[in-house]
Amino acid sequence: MVICALRGNFNAQIYAHFEAIEYVMRTHTKIIFLSSSNVFDAFTNFPSYEYDKTLSMSVYGRFKIKIENALLRLPVENYVIARVPMIYGANSPRLEELKTFHKIEESIEVFPNVVMNATSVNRLTQQIHYIINHDLGGVFHLGSKDLIHHKDLVMEICKKMELKDIVLKNVYDSNDDRYIAVLPKNNLLPDNLQFTVEDVVEDSVSFP
Repeated sequence: MVICALRGNFNAQIYAHFEAIEYVMRTHTKIIFLSSSNVFDAFTNFPSYEYDKTLSMSVYGRFKIKIENALLRLPVENYVIARVPMIYGANSPRLEELKTFHKIEESIEVFPNVVMNATSVNRLTQQIHYIINHDLGGVFHLGSKDLIHHKDLVMEICKKMELKDIVLKNVYDSNDDRYIAVLPKNNLLPDNLQFTVEDVVEDSVSFP
């Protein structure tokens, strides 16, 4: 099994993923690709589900779509496309950034009109563990089952971490609410592996 969770130069990543796909085809093994809610960032009026059409306006989203399309040519038992929203959780990079910005009294950018779901390191790894153990295949949306505005989520996390006198910088990229959310509908995991935004906030100060 190959689990792809790479960062770095997009062209180099595309080459690496296509090499991994060729290996999977040759050996009849499985590849798990961590994709992103950004594959839907051209659709802003509603959340997206597993088998909705992908379309992105961003370089990052189009890069993820290119790899997804190559994976979708494989038999379903040979791939998992795991689309994830923003990842939080204790000691995650986003949490460390919030702490740093607060410490140096730098403003934290928030998007009041972005409606999203979220996940945490702990929740995501539990879900991937289940997918591996049960030999599942196909497309999965591994985020919370409810939605929240980005600004509200950041404020809730800061409150949970007891960060006082935070300075927020509102960034508006639209006059209306803009959805960047990946909700599960077709490939649902068991109830004990489904979670809420409140769980993600709780995970910001607690370890598994």
